[in-house]
Amino acid sequence: MVTSSAGAGLTIRARRAVLWFACLAVCAGDRPLQAQPAPPARIVSTSPNITETLFALGLGDRVVGVSKFCRFPPAVAALPKVGTFLRPDAEIIARLRPDLVFVHTGPNAIVAQLDALGIRTTTIAPGSLAAVFSTIRDIGAAAGVPARAERLVGDITSRLERVTIAVAGRPRRTVLIIVGRRTGTLTDMVAVGRGSYLSDIAAFAGGANVLATATQYPRISMETVISLAPDILIDVGEMGESPDDSALRRRITEGLWQRQDLVTAVRAGAVHVTTDDAFVVPGPRMIDVAELMATWFHGVRFP
Repeated sequence: MVTSSAGAGLTIRARRAVLWFACLAVCAGDRPLQAQPAPPARIVSTSPNITETLFALGLGDRVVGVSKFCRFPPAVAALPKVGTFLRPDAEIIARLRPDLVFVHTGPNAIVAQLDALGIRTTTIAPGSLAAVFSTIRDIGAAAGVPARAERLVGDITSRLERVTIAVAGRPRRTVLIIVGRRTGTLTDMVAVGRGSYLSDIAAFAGGANVLATATQYPRISMETVISLAPDILIDVGEMGESPDDSALRRRITEGLWQRQDLVTAVRAGAVHVTTDDAFVVPGPRMIDVAELMATWFHGVRFP
């Protein structure tokens, strides 16, 4: 039960959340209608978030190739690998005879190479939370299943609204999110700044990114971590090639942080090391990340 004083705050925040999500889910989808080619039957994905979105849209049976970094869902393990998202291999892709290839924006020549081979491409731009929803819609439109994309966006939006309402009225916890560093050390760390979907998700889960005004992925030192004094620290640890390897790497990282008793979050026992790749894949599983963050920040749990 919510007390009367918190109830007013809950109502205001709930209304704001509903308005924001309504704008995101409806206004962002208000685009000019354009003629689309026939739905593709053979699709290649060059990035994990694209692959996960295709499967979430029920298009797994059309996917004939994925990147080396694609791990979810487990079914992708059996699919041919076409290189990395930064360096897709045009020859391997061509041998798979796709009629649509999804690629990331960035400094690579794959689009020109595939165009020269007469292979259709669609470019996807990752980034903020809003960009994740745009990506789902863009993939759905290109694959000929726009209605499925809208349903998926609606499902994720509903769960995000539930997270927002659950943490409304609670004091925001300051959080620092680390997504990279020199292997086996706490040096040359890469953190999450503004414009990242992880920063957006932390805000909806009742957190406040201590680097919200920094560049998107700033490099920071241990001295900076100490001075930022975050209530909570999330370290997206090194992911292994197997569950056992990931578990070992997670324990090593936890041990590294336990020795840093000048860090506020360490002293409070509020360091969360995870090797869950959902944290680094801006796709449909981001809602699971939001719910987990709400649990870490405020003890809120979801069925």
